[in-house]
Amino acid sequence: MNLTGTVYRPPYEANSLLLQVTLGCSHNQCTFCYMYPDVQFTVCPMEQIEADLEEAAQQVPNVRRVFLEHGDAFVLSADRLTEIAEAIHRYLPKVETIAMYASIQNIKHKTDEELRRLRALGINGLDVGVESGLDAALQYMNKGHTAEEARVQLLRLTEAGYDYSFNTILGCGGAELWKENAEATAQLINAVQPHLLFIGSLHAAPGCRLYQDMKNGVFQECTCGQLLDEQEHLLRLLELKDTYYFGSHPSNLVPMQGRLPMHQADMIAAVQDMRQKLDGHLDEFPVRAGGEGSILTR
Repeated sequence: MNLTGTVYRPPYEANSLLLQVTLGCSHNQCTFCYMYPDVQFTVCPMEQIEADLEEAAQQVPNVRRVFLEHGDAFVLSADRLTEIAEAIHRYLPKVETIAMYASIQNIKHKTDEELRRLRALGINGLDVGVESGLDAALQYMNKGHTAEEARVQLLRLTEAGYDYSFNTILGCGGAELWKENAEATAQLINAVQPHLLFIGSLHAAPGCRLYQDMKNGVFQECTCGQLLDEQEHLLRLLELKDTYYFGSHPSNLVPMQGRLPMHQADMIAAVQDMRQKLDGHLDEFPVRAGGEGSILTR
């Protein structure tokens, strides 16, 4: 398999076959993102995709899950995704799920019939970068959608039978709006009842606008205490029927996983325990290093 450029995937896709169908991200303008700073978005030719699938059929013929690379492969038209899915099933007949990153705009640009058709072909497990339910945060982060647009499009996914990941970022509202960010995000999550809730914490690296805004004081980063307050407030406000909470991202002060509402009280207690451990350091900013905003001190 030949993958061009830096490859990103959700942690839970570790055992999936990574198949490149695009290069870069079609939006590539999020304030916090440094994944594809100098990559021109390109659609891979079917000849390349089929050559990779032919190789995969020799190396991993029993694979059951495929993750399409790069940034937002769901931007591809329904016809192109249909062509790719049919090729995957032709070369790898045991594949059950074809997952990928997706944006709210990607979903919006597909009809209900197209969403159902793609779901019938095994496309599922979309990793949707919602990030926040607070419009002020969404606007600053340049996500290209509003909270209401996210609600409408995610409910369309549910109606079409998709299990998807709702990705959110603690700290998106900054130090001034951490409480409002938690409340608006919880409201949106409760409205759509996602299959999986992916939690990360805001961090910046050279190559994105947020990095410069933090350095220049334009954006005030949350302290450790504020991140913990936001996480606890969010957890207390969530009213979910059956959602898996994946919060083991290395950017988080409290890495944890569990099912909501089953483990909700335990998760709140874990945040409170971390607050006690960091007593005396709650007004400090997280110390990060390496990729993905990994926490150095907890």
